[in-house]
Amino acid sequence: MDKYEFFKKQVYSLTGIDLSSYKEKQMKRRIQSLLTRNKFIDFDDYFDGLKSNTKLFNEFINYLTINVSEFFRNQTQWEVLEKDILPELIKNNKKLNIWSSACSTGEEPYTLVMLLTRFFKLSEINILATDIDLGAIEKAKSGIYNEKSLQNVPNDLKDKYFERIGNSYKIHQSIKDCVQFSKIDLLKDRYPQNCNLILCRNVLIYFTEEAKVNIYKRFHDSLSNDGILFVGSTEQIIMPEKYNLKSAKTFFYKKSF
Repeated sequence: MDKYEFFKKQVYSLTGIDLSSYKEKQMKRRIQSLLTRNKFIDFDDYFDGLKSNTKLFNEFINYLTINVSEFFRNQTQWEVLEKDILPELIKNNKKLNIWSSACSTGEEPYTLVMLLTRFFKLSEINILATDIDLGAIEKAKSGIYNEKSLQNVPNDLKDKYFERIGNSYKIHQSIKDCVQFSKIDLLKDRYPQNCNLILCRNVLIYFTEEAKVNIYKRFHDSLSNDGILFVGSTEQIIMPEKYNLKSAKTFFYKKSF
């Protein structure tokens, strides 16, 4: 067994994260750059460091889970959600059950809450937001973001729901109160059920084909009968019928039977 294979087994025993489900070339390159940056000799040496150094361990988890996000990321897709997808869902459901399944540092679920205020009162909005990275979830709960991450936020929403603090922006408590954060590993944990809308954007590109097949099938099972899966701009599903899904709009897939 080579050192990277052994490293993967050790990481799984330490964290429960299965690196075998991620594309090996990309993941190995990412970890190698961390290892080199921190001046470790090899994977064995680096793993010893992860076990003994909390800061190093947290950096590894954060880097591994690829937390890159911004509000209204891929803006035109949010316009499709607002104009086409949400009105159709709302027509058939008085209350929407929504899951932001790889929420990173919170920009996505908070974007969704702000968008939903065009249809609902804040007291009627409740979103489940989950991620594998507890550090990202803690940052999401703090609700403080830099100016760049707000560049696509419409001015009316920016003025209404953010407070400027120095060079940063803090999202209003009224928006934060609409989101329930929790830890879910998409590869092994139980999924919520009867979701009218599931968002899983810009994360599946890092998984192997086998892992993606498993996740898509489980998303199908989690959707309500009229439920919609919203994926990222590089993640169009080839042959969605394999997973009993059908295209509703580009990047949006409806449950079928």
